[in-house]
Amino acid sequence: MKQIYFIINPKAGNGYCLKVWKKVESKLVAEQIHFLAFFSEFPGHAKCLAEQIAEKNQQEKVIIAVGGDGTIHEVLNGLAKYDYITLGFIPGGSGNDFSRGFHIPTNPEKALQAILHLRKRTGRKIDIGKVCLTGREEHYFINNMGAGIDAIISYQVNQSRIKALLNKLSLGRLVYVYFLLKNVFTYKTARIDLSIDGKKHIFEQTWFVTVSNQPYYGGGMEIAPAAEPDDGLLDITVVHQLSRLKLLLVFISVFWGRHIHFKEVKTYKGKNITIHSTKTQYVHADGEHIGYTPLSIHLQAKAVEVLSRSRGKEEVDLKERDSNEFC
Repeated sequence: MKQIYFIINPKAGNGYCLKVWKKVESKLVAEQIHFLAFFSEFPGHAKCLAEQIAEKNQQEKVIIAVGGDGTIHEVLNGLAKYDYITLGFIPGGSGNDFSRGFHIPTNPEKALQAILHLRKRTGRKIDIGKVCLTGREEHYFINNMGAGIDAIISYQVNQSRIKALLNKLSLGRLVYVYFLLKNVFTYKTARIDLSIDGKKHIFEQTWFVTVSNQPYYGGGMEIAPAAEPDDGLLDITVVHQLSRLKLLLVFISVFWGRHIHFKEVKTYKGKNITIHSTKTQYVHADGEHIGYTPLSIHLQAKAVEVLSRSRGKEEVDLKERDSNEFC
């Protein structure tokens, strides 16, 4: 049986993740399952831990991220180049779009039970995206990436003290609404030159572009309803040439995936994408600020093995069923 490693972000979900971990740890001890656990202590630490765990002995193992979408993003970027690692996730953050897109139970004990059940089988090989910025800087994403107003909102949300307060009140989604309203009346749109597998598209007055590997982002918004993380394609969404008030309607409709019916919303699928803009745009990957345009995105097909069910598959019946050398 593969050795299990946990990487926990105790600050995720404004401290909620630590409570999640205590429940998970109790269950592991009760079932006498051997594991090693490591806590991230600063931004980028989870990536460092994942990379060092992957390098150790260079043998098959399971790394389980416990936290939010930022945690899974860091862990992915630490292990993406190692094909003998299986990735698992127990949600403990505020957004948890990864758990939505990959059908992972939000209850931590059920999520753990699903992982323990699924690790006995071959994991699901999924695609990821690689973002190449200027200066040879590379980032991987497993959920989605974006450029434009949504990337500014993500950046401001992650920097904000309001997020922690609203998370305490179980109103985390409202922080996105707050920063959307703050930006929608001041944001200046720009022309985007988009290339998808060599075919060029030009969009005037563009609000944002997202490239998705699974349907959800921003804490439950269904930005790419048709996206599948193992279909060998990335889903591109472009929102352009609409008024500020209509943009608000588009954002509201995103929660149900209905925005794709607006004529100002264009959708595509592809493997290799470049984004250039007439003005520098903020860029995020899995909700984390990574830099600015211009950039290119490249599909990495079947690059990571994940302990996850495919969309539409039967629910798993959960009812029956020495760290000093690191960073």
